[in-house]
Amino acid sequence: MIEPLRISLVVECTPDHAFETWTRRATSWWPPEHTVSHDSRAEIVFEPHVGGRIFERTADGVEIDWGEILEWDPPRRLRYLWHIATDPERATDVEIVFHELAASTTRVEIEHGGWDRLGEIGQAWRDANQAGWDGVLPAYRGAARS
Repeated sequence: MIEPLRISLVVECTPDHAFETWTRRATSWWPPEHTVSHDSRAEIVFEPHVGGRIFERTADGVEIDWGEILEWDPPRRLRYLWHIATDPERATDVEIVFHELAASTTRVEIEHGGWDRLGEIGQAWRDANQAGWDGVLPAYRGAARS
């Protein structure tokens, strides 16, 4: 079994704001180089309900699916299938939990797993996603402050 990635970070905001920044304000922090289109004007969309899509919408209106919402429980928990840059049948699992630590401080815990369903490329895909998280989370932390 390939171990899930487990990432924990603290952001300087309430859980409501942290959840909202992750979902409704993803365009403000998701780096264009981490999109499929690499379009700097792309919009990142989380449809706010179970079964909702996660996708990027390019400046030309092309929509590229990234995943599907499995659980939408603001401001506590978000869970989704994640298949950016791969087929939906090869989706991995992402769960994010938002814990209030103080009046305006939140711990964000991310668990990203399901690598075994990718077969022989599972470990390499896990390692690539670790680098991906390392590339996007600093921008998220900054956006959550504003």
